[in-house]
Amino acid sequence: MTNRRLTLPILAVTVSACAQPPADPAVQERPAFATDIPEVIVTPNTMETRLGTLNFFDGFPDDATVEKVYDNLDFQRGVQAFLAGMPAASMYAMGAAIREFGPANETVLLFETLMDSRTLFLTANTESVYMMMWLDLRDGPMVLETPPNVLGIIDDAWFQYVADFGNAGADRGEGGRYLILPPGYEGPDPDGYHVARARTYGHWVIWRGFLENGDPSPAIESTKSIFRAYPLGQAPAGRPEMNFINVSGVEFNTIHAMDYTFFEELNHVVQNEPATGVEPEVMGLFASIGIRQGQAFEPDGRMREILTEAAKVASATARTLAYRSRDPETFLFENSAWGTPFVGGSHEFISDGVRLLDARSFFFFYATGITPAMARKMVGVGSQYATAFVDSEGQTLDGGKSYRLHLPPNIPARDFWSIVLYDNQTRSMLQTDQQFPSVGSQKEGIVINDDTSVDLYFGPEAPAGMESNWVQTVSGKGFNVILRLYGPLEPWFQKKWKPGEFEVIR
Repeated sequence: MTNRRLTLPILAVTVSACAQPPADPAVQERPAFATDIPEVIVTPNTMETRLGTLNFFDGFPDDATVEKVYDNLDFQRGVQAFLAGMPAASMYAMGAAIREFGPANETVLLFETLMDSRTLFLTANTESVYMMMWLDLRDGPMVLETPPNVLGIIDDAWFQYVADFGNAGADRGEGGRYLILPPGYEGPDPDGYHVARARTYGHWVIWRGFLENGDPSPAIESTKSIFRAYPLGQAPAGRPEMNFINVSGVEFNTIHAMDYTFFEELNHVVQNEPATGVEPEVMGLFASIGIRQGQAFEPDGRMREILTEAAKVASATARTLAYRSRDPETFLFENSAWGTPFVGGSHEFISDGVRLLDARSFFFFYATGITPAMARKMVGVGSQYATAFVDSEGQTLDGGKSYRLHLPPNIPARDFWSIVLYDNQTRSMLQTDQQFPSVGSQKEGIVINDDTSVDLYFGPEAPAGMESNWVQTVSGKGFNVILRLYGPLEPWFQKKWKPGEFEVIR
């Protein structure tokens, strides 16, 4: 595949030579075997389109039309490659960030005092104790020894689900030994492990522990004493010590690029992972813009200019799909801003055999961590999520305004609930003078009304007497929110309980 403009000198001469109009068809004899041609199957000699005027001689495009069509085709494929490639680029950025602290398979990042807004990380929360590593299977199968009472996920380099461990995994929260087999592994599954077969070499392994009376240290110590990663066949006595690194409060970025650089990130994944990791159709889309395994990605000036524009339009498209969804299935309630990032109720974004492309783009632009446990109904287990991007009038949430949000009585969370604010640009925690831009049932001093309802406030300044129920915002900065219900109860799934809307109070 080449990115250079197609030139057809012989055909160009032929077009020019044939450019003179043929003899008047009215005086031509009808061929003996002529067929009445349906008008719907032919292309007119001239067409007015969004590409401008397109010209043909009896269906054959002239040089200017060829140029416009190929420029447009490359642009369209660039936009679609961006949207389809976001999962891979997101995993590339995550893996690169983790490896900045140490090698794969050996380095575990721990947020020992929770993650705060200094870390650029898509829609993380302020209540979970995050721990993560990058797993690489190039040298063969790897064993993971996992701690109890965590929510753990293994996603591959294309951001495809591989396995859960912990409370939603095969060990049922007791901790266990997981064996991850690399692409091409032959033979039966070894005994004594929870086995998962992978389609890629690289994997993001993330698990969340739980606060105990507001203290993250028990979850951290459990991971440090139990979690190990080592090659299959290595004796347990020879298990390597992991390099545990506390990254709470550390400034680093885990988010993929939104400009032309995105395509370079995508190319890195294509070059370093098996081509069979995703469908051939998707790999074909990437190849059509010059990203193909075993070949250098070296777009010429024309193609680089097209891909630069494609990245701009794709970025705008992803933001629009997330922030201004036109799919009614996005919204949880009629005439409400509250929606779901798992449209269709599937972690694969498949509904009745149809891939929900816009819903998939929304999720991977906005969030991280893919697992069936996040999408399916599990009363009293796991968590449920609701997003809001606009106020009660359908206007963007504006950090210069002040809002009130009413959560009605009997909030349907067995364990606890929270609301976290995110920056519209980075989709990371909103950066203000507050370390944790959130409020929830675990927050010390939160005011609960007599009927168990809660009134929350968001704005540059706290209402008098409601400081514990207030989250700071920044003038000139837009934001969005996620409501999380931990241990969601039946009224949530039956939609018998509905959060209020963001009401402007000044």
